[in-house]
Amino acid sequence: MIIAPSGVVEILSFRFFYGVNFMFNVTITLRDDHTLPLYEQLYRYFSGEIRSGKLKSGERLPSKRALSEHLGISRSTVEAAFDLLSGEGYVVSRPRSGYFVSDFSPFEPSAHEPSRHEEPRVSASSEKSEFDFSTASVDVSLFPYSSWAKLNKEVVYSSPELLQRGDRQGDFKLRAALCDFLSQYRGVSCSPEDIIVGAGMEYLTGLIVRILPESSVFGIEDPGYSAISDTVRSYGRELRYISLDVNGMSIAALRKSDVTAAYVTPSHQFPMGITMPAFRRSRLLNWAAEAENRYIIEDDYDSEFRFFSRPIPSLQGMDVNGKVIYMGTFSRSLAPSIRMAYLVLPKKLMAKYRALSDLRYSTVSRYEQAVIAEFLRRGIYSRYLRRVGNLYGKRRAALVSALGAIDGVRISGADGGIHFLLTNERFSEPELIERALEAGISLRGLSPYCRLSPPLASTLVVGYGGLDDSIIEKAAGLLTAAWK
Repeated sequence: MIIAPSGVVEILSFRFFYGVNFMFNVTITLRDDHTLPLYEQLYRYFSGEIRSGKLKSGERLPSKRALSEHLGISRSTVEAAFDLLSGEGYVVSRPRSGYFVSDFSPFEPSAHEPSRHEEPRVSASSEKSEFDFSTASVDVSLFPYSSWAKLNKEVVYSSPELLQRGDRQGDFKLRAALCDFLSQYRGVSCSPEDIIVGAGMEYLTGLIVRILPESSVFGIEDPGYSAISDTVRSYGRELRYISLDVNGMSIAALRKSDVTAAYVTPSHQFPMGITMPAFRRSRLLNWAAEAENRYIIEDDYDSEFRFFSRPIPSLQGMDVNGKVIYMGTFSRSLAPSIRMAYLVLPKKLMAKYRALSDLRYSTVSRYEQAVIAEFLRRGIYSRYLRRVGNLYGKRRAALVSALGAIDGVRISGADGGIHFLLTNERFSEPELIERALEAGISLRGLSPYCRLSPPLASTLVVGYGGLDDSIIEKAAGLLTAAWK
């Protein structure tokens, strides 16, 4: 190990031996002065080696103890990196044997150039319920009111030019701040010129439909978010419903279809709550790279909230062929009324966007853009996400514990986001909803989100973003009595 004067720790070609026939080489540079912690630098090294194919499926990684000793870092640092690799599906742990690279397809360079979740309609009686476990709500009591008011006052009095029309892609300051944020927190690879800011996810989805070739066939997750299907249909485009398996959108089902644009929610699939592992992401990317007009639409709607690991890096950040259209929104993290979302377009598609002559101005208030830009630039937004994430994590734990204690209840999809699935096979889905409503609790079933795929029996979609912590025990008690 070489310690450079700048605080750089260089590790060059260490060889680890496990018996006669096993050897492992590590060539890595760790920086003590880097903005990323050491464990994430180590994680990025190994995940990059796996994605590139330098580490093959089934290959064994060095032990945590050996790696810690040879790199001169703590074992807890190595454990944190390995936990993240395991959580994302890059590696699998085998008892008393160590960590092994999972069944992972390396990326192959292509020969080609590179509102949020709306609820199903509910009856008037359910709208009068005392407790509403909606997936569309967030806790507005957590909104950073003082910072928002202060920044609004600043931009109103100091920036009269914001009264003029701005760039149709969104103000450059906002796009630059977004670019820095997405790079650091989501692993998105982009420049400010690649970003478009628009008034909500549905508007931007319509924009994508217009940019992609008219012959495009859209593949929608099933179960999935119905508003996307409605938007695609409104433009007269064809769509297919693609089934899921335990790892997200089924590649086998995708290959059997004629889909050219696959819409996915890989970080926390809506509504199933599945996190797409790295090996499935690589196969999805390889599918897109096989044909010139194939694309992936990555909806990263609530990736900010992870409760057992850091947020999963974006699918777009893994893309080497310019095949991923990345979408994000502030409506899920700040407030539903903030109708501001954004796209990161591959350069080839950005050229098509700029050729649309009827899009001359941004659809979002420049004052609101300026406030969000300062939220990002000053670190207010990242601090807010940490605080809110901690509070949502505690709320999730309390709710899972309370509802999970009800006889017959099973919880799934609760590792991230602000919703999960609840299954109680003692009653049918309609019976669960009706009994809960009689107790003053509005719940929604999984079946409205399913098109061709049969829904899980007796399963509800439980949102908790807008709940008050004080009512969790009471609501659980009411459901316990209702579902006896």
